[in-house]
Amino acid sequence: MTTIVGVHGIGKYHYYEESGGSPGRAAETMRLKWNGYLHKGLAGAAAPGGVQDYFAEIAYYAHHLHSGPPRPPKQMEPPAKLVFADWAAQLDGRIRSAAGESLTGIAHRLAEWLLARLGPNAVKFAQDFCPEVATYLGGGDPRVRARDTVADVIRRRQPRVVIAHSLGSVVAYEAFWAHSDLSTELLVTLGSPLGMRDVVFERLSPVPVHGRGARPPGVKRWINIADKDDIAAIPPDLQAFFVGIERDVACNIDWLDFHTVRNYLGCGAANEYLKPYLA
Repeated sequence: MTTIVGVHGIGKYHYYEESGGSPGRAAETMRLKWNGYLHKGLAGAAAPGGVQDYFAEIAYYAHHLHSGPPRPPKQMEPPAKLVFADWAAQLDGRIRSAAGESLTGIAHRLAEWLLARLGPNAVKFAQDFCPEVATYLGGGDPRVRARDTVADVIRRRQPRVVIAHSLGSVVAYEAFWAHSDLSTELLVTLGSPLGMRDVVFERLSPVPVHGRGARPPGVKRWINIADKDDIAAIPPDLQAFFVGIERDVACNIDWLDFHTVRNYLGCGAANEYLKPYLA
C-alpha cells in the first residue's frame, strides 16, 4: 500500500480534548476515520475486503490554532469578525456594510443572512472557519507551529500522496513552500479556500505574484476537488489562481453537508487520481 498523508481541516480541536491532550492519539483517531471514508469512496473495486490502511498518518495541528470554544459571530474576536465579514460578503454580492456600521453589527447581520439562506450548518461552519483562519493567517507562532507540524509529518512519512482538506490545504501549501526538502508525487486538495480573495489568497506565504500563486516545487502533480455548494471553496476552481494545477474537479457531495472530508473522500471524486498509487 502506498504512503498517503492526510492534512485535516477546521473544527478538529475536539479530537485533542477527547484524547486527553495527545496530538498523536487525536491524529490516530482521525486516521482510522479517514481510512473508512476513503474505503467507501473506492466502492470496493480497489478496496476488497475490510477497511485498509490507506493513510499512514493525519498531520494534526488543530491544537496550535485553538483560541477557545466556538462563539457566535457577533461575539468573535475582531480578527475573526473581519474574516467572517470578508468571507460572507463573497457568498452574495448584495451583502454590503452600511456606512458607520460596527464590525459587530455587520457580523450579526451576516449571521442572520446565513441562517436564513443556508441554515444552521453555515453558521456552525463560520464559528469554526473564521477564528481558525484568522489565527493561522494572523501570523506569528500559531502559523509557524501548524505549518511546521505538517512539514514534520510529511518529512518523516515521505508520502507519495498528500490529501489536504479545507484549511489544511492552506497549511500544506505553505509547508511545501517553506520547507524545500519536502516532496510528494501527488497533492490532492479538497474543499480548498486557497483562492478566496480578501480572506486567504492575498495573505498566503509566499505572496502570490501578479495575482498568481504556483504549485510548490516539491509537488509533482496537483489535483483540486471542490463541491459546487462548498462555502469554503470560493472559488471552487483554482487553476485561474495557481500555476501548475493539473485539473480542477467538480463534484456534488451534499447540499446540506457540503464541506466534510467524509463526503469528499466518500463520493469517489478522487478515485481516478488515487488508484494508480494503491496496491
